[in-house]
Parts: sequence; C-alpha cells; structure tokens
Amino acid sequence: MNSAYSQTKNFIDKPYIETGAKVDTLVVPDRIFISILISEKDTKGRTSVEDLEIKMTSKLISMGIDISEQLALNDLSSNFKHFFIKSSDVLKNKQYSLLVYDAVTAGKIMVALESIDISNVTIFSTEYSKKEELILHLKEKAIQKAKLNAETLLKPLGQNLGKALFVSDTNSINNLSVQQQLQGRTSGVRIRGAASIKSELSPLEIEFDKIKYESSVSVIFEIE
Repeated sequence: MNSAYSQTKNFIDKPYIETGAKVDTLVVPDRIFISILISEKDTKGRTSVEDLEIKMTSKLISMGIDISEQLALNDLSSNFKHFFIKSSDVLKNKQYSLLVYDAVTAGKIMVALESIDISNVTIFSTEYSKKEELILHLKEKAIQKAKLNAETLLKPLGQNLGKALFVSDTNSINNLSVQQQLQGRTSGVRIRGAASIKSELSPLEIEFDKIKYESSVSVIFEIE
C-alpha cells in the first residue's frame, strides 16, 4: 500500500490522502470446453465419419448431454473439404467443441468416447460463468479496503476522511494452462491419441486448478 499526505498545491487545492488496496479470490471453473476430433483414421477407415458421429451423439445423449446446446461443429468449410470425394485413400474428419460444466463429467466423457473409437479428445479451455458479477464484487471489496486503510492512517492524526476525489482500478485473471491443470488420468487411458481401455471403464481423475481473479484500486480521499 502506498500513501501520501499533502497540504500543498498539486492537482487539487485540498489536503488529501492517497491509498490503494488489492483483493483476490479463487473459483472453480464451471465451463469446460472439450475438443473432439472424429476421424476415420482412428478406425483405420473401417468406420465412416458419419457412423462415428451417430455413435458419438447417441453416447452423449445417453450421458445426459444436451447436444443442441453443448455440442458445436467447428470450422465447417474444412470439415467437409473431402466430404464428396469417394476414394479409398481419403480419410475424412470433423472437429466438434463440447461444453460441460464440471471436471467429473469431462472425465466420464473422455472415457466414454474412447470406448467407441473416438480417442482424439482434449480439454482446451476453462471459464467461470459468473466472472462479471465476481469482478464487480471484488471492486467493491477493494474500495472498502482502501477506505479502511485511509481511515486507519488518519486516526492517529486525529483527522477525518472526506469524500473520494479520484478512483482508478485494474483487474486481472490468472488461469493456468489446461496442461498444468490436468492433475491425473486413469491407468490405461490417454487423453490424446488411441488407447486400450480396460474392460471396466472408470472416469478420468481430472481436477482443475482454481481460477484466480484479482482487483486493485487506487483512491484519493479528501481530508476534512
């Protein structure tokens, strides 16, 4: 915390005190984006992309996924680039983005898709859905803390804090990379690439680091 007291001319003609404060919090991400690449290469051409799509959507629906809201096809032009080419040496693929809301579901989906020959599945992004409300709350707490700091500094001087004359703030988010966030995986299952699955499937043990949100303020108060 930096503070200054002045009764000389500066940018204002009043005695003032300047102080700052910083607050932060950690939250669990509740929007997890999974990239799903459906490729005929995974089955060495034995299963078409269309059949893999049907299997994927059926599997996701059976797991309670709302595919109309949570599943999206990425890069439509490239996905259909070879759609009408009927050649044995052309293997088609499509890429989807799937939104889930917790790490447990993400792990279950990875294992479930692996069991139907869809193994190119990765987690590429995490978010917190209520970040805007959280940032506003942190701003409020930072201002309150700055005011308390100023009052504490003035109390030994027997002076009173007046109205705020100037306020500035900054926000920051610290979200570790997905590779750093993945804490573990079930034996026999790989997140990327083909893998052999044991007869009894269990969800990947995925745990995400919390996202850190931070707000800092600088405030100039009048001294009464």
